[in-house]
Amino acid sequence: MERVAEANAQFYGAIENGDIDAMHRVWAEEDDAPDLVCVNPGWPLLRGRAEILRAWALIMANVPYIQYVLTDTHIGVSGDVAMVTCEENVLTAEDDTPGFIAGGQVVTTNMFVHTAAGWRMWSHHASPVMPDEDEEDEQGSATEA
Repeated sequence: MERVAEANAQFYGAIENGDIDAMHRVWAEEDDAPDLVCVNPGWPLLRGRAEILRAWALIMANVPYIQYVLTDTHIGVSGDVAMVTCEENVLTAEDDTPGFIAGGQVVTTNMFVHTAAGWRMWSHHASPVMPDEDEEDEQGSATEA
């Protein structure tokens, strides 16, 4: 499980550092994991290594800052397949304005396959968590006071 946790951390490190070469190393080759898939919030389903890595290159080129704080992480391993579920608490700067930070929460399932090169990503599926209406009401009341 430790190696799976490392592979998962490498995925988020690649995004945070805008390192497309590291992202290439994170994802499995299609010979090891057919039908690679990736779902990012607000994006259509991405299928195949080339399409997925092209999308990550676009994201990395257009997001000046992003940081993930992972919580509620669970890892399950069955033979040569592993699943990591977690909550991504995301901080991001969406433009070059100093001090502008947006945040959000995403639930994620990352699937890995064990290959000759180690654990590699087979699937990433991230879905945004909608704020609870009670939380929105409390935040609205606090900003109006």
